[in-house]
Amino acid sequence: MILNQIYIDELIKRALLEDINYIDTTTDYLIPEEQQGSADFLAKSDGVLCGMEVALRVFQLLQPDVKCEVYKNDGDSLKKGEIFAKIHGKTRTILKGERTALNLIQHMSGIATATNEAVKIVEGTNASIADTRKTLPGLRPIQKYAVTVGGGRNHRYNLSDAAMLKDNHIDAGGGIENAVKTLKKRLGHMTKVELEVRNLDELHQALNAGVDVIMLDNMSCEMMKEAVEITAGRALLEASGGITNETLRAVAETGVDIISIGALTHSVKAFDISLKIEK
Repeated sequence: MILNQIYIDELIKRALLEDINYIDTTTDYLIPEEQQGSADFLAKSDGVLCGMEVALRVFQLLQPDVKCEVYKNDGDSLKKGEIFAKIHGKTRTILKGERTALNLIQHMSGIATATNEAVKIVEGTNASIADTRKTLPGLRPIQKYAVTVGGGRNHRYNLSDAAMLKDNHIDAGGGIENAVKTLKKRLGHMTKVELEVRNLDELHQALNAGVDVIMLDNMSCEMMKEAVEITAGRALLEASGGITNETLRAVAETGVDIISIGALTHSVKAFDISLKIEK
């Protein structure tokens, strides 16, 4: 996934306006405008870096001629205590952009790190790790980008990307057969259909309806194994619902093709990074 520069700039500008409003009371009254300084980005734990260019863009928008030294790039591993980038510019610029830059890079690196941990857990199985639409409003592009940096894959980006029938759609649309038939009459040949099933009876209905992807919702590993045998490659199988790192390997070993994890974006822990000004 590639980030759109216009989106990134608008996101940063909104964040800066939210944080600074009309003045940085501390910095503007304490630090002379002409004072120059340097600061180091420091990793305070082990993980995967993500959002380096986004973080640096914060300072570039505040001061176009700010200088940056980058020692690590997105997707690189970080070790606790490692300095991975340095910025040189006005001290006011560094202090005013610090929190916005850290908020973004910490969140993105947290997602990349958590995704990478999940990817490593399922190594050697058929399963790939995917995100969901359970993202924070306004942050979906950077969150889904961070998942790919961590080695995961993106599920549909939004409701326009594919047809996905969940339980409420099925119940409101007159059941599996009717809902799929109605959709297929109107969909273009490039649009895939995914359907969520809660049991093996619904799995059989989904296969008979000819959907492309079947989501196995909150099923036990035993039931998922049976679903894999029944499906026999006729559709992609996606496991979803309450999957954690503790249960992830067992789910992957059932033979499913995809494991989607909402927690990668909706409740991930920020990666600990600090920005230290040189005295």
